Amino acid sequence: MPPRRRSASGYRGIPQRPNGGFYAEIRSGDIRLSLGTYDTAHEAARAFDAATWRIGRPRLQMNFPDVRTLQHALDLAPPPRLNSAQDRAEHTALQRRLLVAQEDERVMAECRRRHPEDVAYEQEYWERRRKEDTRRRREERLDRRRRKALACAQADLVNAGGSSFFTEEDERWFDIWLSTSDDTDDDDGVDDWSD
Repeated sequence: MPPRRRSASGYRGIPQRPNGGFYAEIRSGDIRLSLGTYDTAHEAARAFDAATWRIGRPRLQMNFPDVRTLQHALDLAPPPRLNSAQDRAEHTALQRRLLVAQEDERVMAECRRRHPEDVAYEQEYWERRRKEDTRRRREERLDRRRRKALACAQADLVNAGGSSFFTEEDERWFDIWLSTSDDTDDDDGVDDWSD
């Protein structure tokens, strides 16, 4: 059997997990021997070599050819992780959640298959909600623009020496200016809704 090509980690038999850890495993035909997850690819590769020595594989299939004996490989390999009762309980709880989620997905798929009218009604409902939300946001944007234009007109009137219906200490002036000064230059054609 030709030697297996090296994985992205740079070592033979050491794939990287999505969470960043490195998983060591040995495969032989249909049999897969799991060696656990390690923090670094180097540790996982050392564990892989120790297991390779134990099952009598040729040295060409090892990651580190400088190891000459089984004892040397075992000395260099990291100690196995101890699984505590808490680790096992967390694993069991995660497995239960995974099974529940898979069953939920299966039941929902079956429900959608049996009741296509409900699926169509739900899609219609969300489309209607999207349109209502878009209309409401446009109306709010137009209202902010109108109030800002009023506040700017009042400011121009005051700056030009005219009189305003706001006094200098009137808090409403500041309220109008602050409430109309955010995102009023948005394009009406752009919809901010995301699924």
